[in-house]
Amino acid sequence: MPAATKKFTPEIDAKLYKEFVSAAKQNGQSQRYVLEQALAFYLHNVVPSQHLVRREVMDAFEQSVAANRDLLQRLAQKRLVTGARAKARR
Repeated sequence: MPAATKKFTPEIDAKLYKEFVSAAKQNGQSQRYVLEQALAFYLHNVVPSQHLVRREVMDAFEQSVAANRDLLQRLAQKRLVTGARAKARR
């Protein structure tokens, strides 16, 4: 027995629609198949990955990096120098 279906009518960007129709035609696939595959990929791959780190956390991290860029660069340089000395002693 085929899976139940639900009809809906989305409004999308005209250029994106043209690209979508063209891709389906080039691959010999129905527009329905391409749309279902794209939705499944988005829901199963993209959506879960968006919740790995909350946007507020990333914003705070990026602000911290920007505010402490000079310190981070000096620490990285010191580590390079220290690492080179340790390597030279071997």
